[in-house]
Amino acid sequence: MPGERLSIRDNAAVGRFHGVSASNGQAVPERHTESKMKKEESGCRRWFRRACPCCFRRQNSSYDVSGDVDGVAAGDGENEGPTTPLTPTGDTELDELTLAVRSVDLLSRKSDRNKKEHHTDQYNSDQLIIRRGQTFQIELDLSRPFNPNTDKLHLEMKTVIELTSGAERGSEGEIRRNSSLKQYKPLHDTVYMEGEKELKEYVLNDTGRIYYGTEKQIGAHDTVYMEGEKELKEYVLNDTGRIYYGTEKQIGARTWNFGQSSDDTVYMEGEKELKEYVLNDTGRIYYGTEKQIGARTWNFGQFDEGILEACLFVLDNSEVPPSGRGDPVNVVRVISAMINSPDDLGVLEGNWSGNYAGGTSPTAWSGSVEILRQYHREGGTPVKYGQCWVFSGVTTTVLRCLGIPTRSVTNFQSAHDTDVSLTTDVYFDENMEPIHHLNSDSVWNFHVWNDCWMARPDLPPGMGGWQAVDSTPQETSHGTFRCGPASLAAIRSGQVYLKFDTPFVFAEVNSDKIYWQRNLDCTFSQIHSEKKAVGHCISTKAVGSDERVDITHLYKYPEGSEEERIAVETACRYGSKPDVYSSPIAEDVRVEVMMEGEGPRMGGDAQLKIVVKNTSSQPRRTTLHSQVAVMYYTGVLKDTVKKDTLNVELNPQEEKIIEWVLPYTQYQNQLVDQAALMLTLSGRVSETQQVLANQTSFRLRTPDLNIEPIGEAYVGKETSAKITFTNPLPCTLRNVVIRVEGLGLRDLHPIRVGDVSKHANVTVTEHFIPTIAGKRKLVASLDCRQLTQVHGVADIDVHESQ
Repeated sequence: MPGERLSIRDNAAVGRFHGVSASNGQAVPERHTESKMKKEESGCRRWFRRACPCCFRRQNSSYDVSGDVDGVAAGDGENEGPTTPLTPTGDTELDELTLAVRSVDLLSRKSDRNKKEHHTDQYNSDQLIIRRGQTFQIELDLSRPFNPNTDKLHLEMKTVIELTSGAERGSEGEIRRNSSLKQYKPLHDTVYMEGEKELKEYVLNDTGRIYYGTEKQIGAHDTVYMEGEKELKEYVLNDTGRIYYGTEKQIGARTWNFGQSSDDTVYMEGEKELKEYVLNDTGRIYYGTEKQIGARTWNFGQFDEGILEACLFVLDNSEVPPSGRGDPVNVVRVISAMINSPDDLGVLEGNWSGNYAGGTSPTAWSGSVEILRQYHREGGTPVKYGQCWVFSGVTTTVLRCLGIPTRSVTNFQSAHDTDVSLTTDVYFDENMEPIHHLNSDSVWNFHVWNDCWMARPDLPPGMGGWQAVDSTPQETSHGTFRCGPASLAAIRSGQVYLKFDTPFVFAEVNSDKIYWQRNLDCTFSQIHSEKKAVGHCISTKAVGSDERVDITHLYKYPEGSEEERIAVETACRYGSKPDVYSSPIAEDVRVEVMMEGEGPRMGGDAQLKIVVKNTSSQPRRTTLHSQVAVMYYTGVLKDTVKKDTLNVELNPQEEKIIEWVLPYTQYQNQLVDQAALMLTLSGRVSETQQVLANQTSFRLRTPDLNIEPIGEAYVGKETSAKITFTNPLPCTLRNVVIRVEGLGLRDLHPIRVGDVSKHANVTVTEHFIPTIAGKRKLVASLDCRQLTQVHGVADIDVHESQ
């Protein structure tokens, strides 16, 4: 009799029947007992064995029917997979009575409904990749039509975590063989539960699909699902036939699917936001200073070939137990630790020395794909090298791949508080000279971390939403280099006592810079404070465009507002210097630094303006000391390149503008990666002993790579792009390399340009064959010792092949 195909929807799989396949439509040969015993078996016993194998096993254990399994979890096809139907006996009546599952189709192809409805069709994989909390379908090929009045179909799924060695972790990796549902004693990770109320009800609808649910859910909704962290798991079928469950569940809005639970931990409303923070595989990362914000395109590539496997490999290396992979707070904290390498051999090794021998310069990377592939390919050896934007880009890739809405965030004038004072402290001696061994706090020109979206049931109400996560190794948290997730709502209100690492992030964005002077008795007195010194222009890519959006308001109230001052003082009460605000200091002379336009350009003299203003009704005199130093973007000073002393006399209510110039010849051989400099001003007002202090960082702007597509682009056909560049320096660039890549266009490809003479123009043509239709981005970056942060991007509209 011809077979019938049924579609089974929801978190279930077929089990306890002959012939359940371990793979998509491919049956595994049945295991037979000794042929002599088979020959001696009577026709009645054969019918009994096929019609009721469970009862038959109890009656006579001489015949091996252990090939029947409890559930399809897609084993490796050797000893743990289901078997094919028994060979027909030739008895038509007997064969018609026997119901067997010939094969199971998980509908895991990119064009199948499961991938489309779950928005996982972009993953470069034929595995079944589905999102937790959303229904999915399975098609069963039965040996005869299913009769709901006389036939029973039992399905069961359980989670299996496979280690990188291929061995399974614990006993959860086994598919149990039992003759009765009542006899099965489940592990804590299984969906199956004993008892009439707990056992899922199976209902055959009028289209032949099978839905499951509880008695309270059946008929109450168009689709049926079971709520609860343990019951709702995300199952991903890997290429060995085992099932992984995801760490995060349903991330789609209602417009994405039906059956979504708004109670999910990483639930996020808004289709545009989900497309941006989960599905977008390219983005923008910002750098520079708040007055000279630069942007570079980053290829996250979370759907690219091998990236899902690499992300699961990172989780395996973290040794987080299966029970911990369902909690996004825990997963994010683990990923924060695993992206850096100091204490757990994570993905990236940081390097801020300027010497990148044996690895890749951090400024040369333009995407996460090659980093994660290399880490996976080399069995967990940290990739060399990364700095904050690279750590952030890889973190975005991993978390988006796992289904957590994530974005890269840049904070300009980002403080690094080393003593949990929640202030940025600058110490001077009796002669107003900096005390370097005490000045461990620093302010980075910029620092890049991540925001990820989730509920925070472990915190008071109102603390869910965006959470700050930082994978750059700066300070340890509970003994490990990691940071977050810290609630942005808690940071904004100064509730730094809420976990995780909220004090550190608060200090990064909203600490005051406090200046201290050593007294003759070796105590220190507060002589000045800057209340707007850190946390400027906090930036991320806008939803649906490449524009920059300022999200400073999410991290803190407007500077100087009553709410912002309350937040700062609230936070500092929990720091190591709780009395720092007990003695406010009056000010009537102000000093600031101004910059015209986009600021100085690389290769020319740097020109700034120092503005000094007397706001009192009395004359004021001061001596300003200025020094400018080359600085790593982390705030660490390298060398001082210029010092000046300037006497300033001010009439009542007078403002003076002083031109300040740094010649190219004084900085040309001193610059480091980011071409950043720090101008420090200090002085004392003679009449009032008021201390003046100001620190301003700025960078020397670099040119862009110009990328111009040549002709139309089609899938499978070679196309080209022209890349042009002009050397802005009055010296020769040595060993120039241009690195080009584009998701769906080409893998990372270095182009060795060689030496480029001063002010010379360079043009190279890159040839590539697109593999994916649609709007793609071709990204290029220039790598050489004398000049960094030179990059470009072009949109390539790829058409389907003609």
